[in-house]
Amino acid sequence: MPYWTLAALLISLGSASGMLLQTQRQPLFLYDVLVVDPFSLFFAVVFLFISVLVNVTSISYMRQGDNQLAYYDLLLFSTFGMMLVALSVDLVVLFISWELMSVPTYVLTGIRKKDPASNEAAVKYFLTSALSSGLVIYAISLVFGVTRSTNIITVSETLLSQNLLLKPLTVLAIALFVAGFGMKVAAVPFHMWIPDAYEGAPTTIAALLAAGTKSGGFAALLRVFAVSLVFFRGDWSAIFAVVALLTMTLGNVGALMQKSFTRLLAYSSIAQSGYIMIGLAAPTAFGIAGALFHILNYSIMKSAAFFAAAAVLMTLSTTDLAGYSGLGKRMPYTAFALSLSLLALAGVPPLNGFMSKLVLFTAAIDSHLYWLALAGVLNSAFSLAYYGWVIKRMYLDDPPNMAAVKEPRLFVGVLALSSAIIILIGVYPEPFFSLMLRIATGL
Repeated sequence: MPYWTLAALLISLGSASGMLLQTQRQPLFLYDVLVVDPFSLFFAVVFLFISVLVNVTSISYMRQGDNQLAYYDLLLFSTFGMMLVALSVDLVVLFISWELMSVPTYVLTGIRKKDPASNEAAVKYFLTSALSSGLVIYAISLVFGVTRSTNIITVSETLLSQNLLLKPLTVLAIALFVAGFGMKVAAVPFHMWIPDAYEGAPTTIAALLAAGTKSGGFAALLRVFAVSLVFFRGDWSAIFAVVALLTMTLGNVGALMQKSFTRLLAYSSIAQSGYIMIGLAAPTAFGIAGALFHILNYSIMKSAAFFAAAAVLMTLSTTDLAGYSGLGKRMPYTAFALSLSLLALAGVPPLNGFMSKLVLFTAAIDSHLYWLALAGVLNSAFSLAYYGWVIKRMYLDDPPNMAAVKEPRLFVGVLALSSAIIILIGVYPEPFFSLMLRIATGL
């Protein structure tokens, strides 16, 4: 089953990549509810690539687990849901796609049925996501009530023509969308389920949640706000500016106090959401391109960090930061890839995280959000404290057992590929950012 799943994902990835690179391709609308355009194809490529990496690492990681058939089926269903979220231009279809993306991940989070931590993580994730879905469907009902349509483009045109007459209900819908989608993307104050879910889920699934479904949440946010509610961007961009500040600050402060590496990565993931939301706080084409660029980079950096954590857990049976002491001598390839991903997440040049953060901070300055750009720079510098602490443990602290161990080959291969991409985009970002700018301009 893992190999059939991998084949399907690779075929889909090749197809979506080929379509994305066709620069003259016109948007293709399907029944006015789905659209194949550069925006949806970009996210499809991101989702499929992350799912490929999760699939490859799961061949080793889930080898001894139960329900393997269900595991790979649910991985495919969730990936398909993520892609449909990006394709949707109708709010009802977006909601159905949102559920198709989410429901399989509840089961995947708790797939280790005999593990109490996995059970607890799945229940917390399910309950908070159910509330999220309720808020989203309520927001959709308000939008339908004031515009008599659920088509995102028609909604935008209606709001533009009737403008301020619809403002009170529309502002309420904006608040509900921010809260509903904010739970999936781990925006403060809707973030509290993230550490428990990431720690209790199988670590490969934590990578899928952090890099896949979170990117799906941003796809929905960008499609709804940058297209449907663009006339009211003066209202929602200010909301996102405040939420971005709170999210990046609380995420970094929370990460500094963790003793479990997976929980540290969870809080770090919250902080990265704050950086991405700078693009929504400064919703020019340049700002949206910066958000897309950081979504691409974040997906690679964060999934690589989780895969390294999974390799350590498989080999050394630990998630505690104390267990990472001397990892550079015991698991040199894993330690190097993990160090690279952590430095990229911190925004150290010339790695890919630095380039996308540079674009986002520039967009904030261009939109006269100087305080937000300064907060982003300070938070990036602050994050080096806990990222550097992990790297220091791996290379400067002596482990209880100095003997080198055999590293899982599939994990080493995936980490090598991720490291190469992190360096490539950092050293040669121009073609990637040009593609992001083309997508944002089209959106």
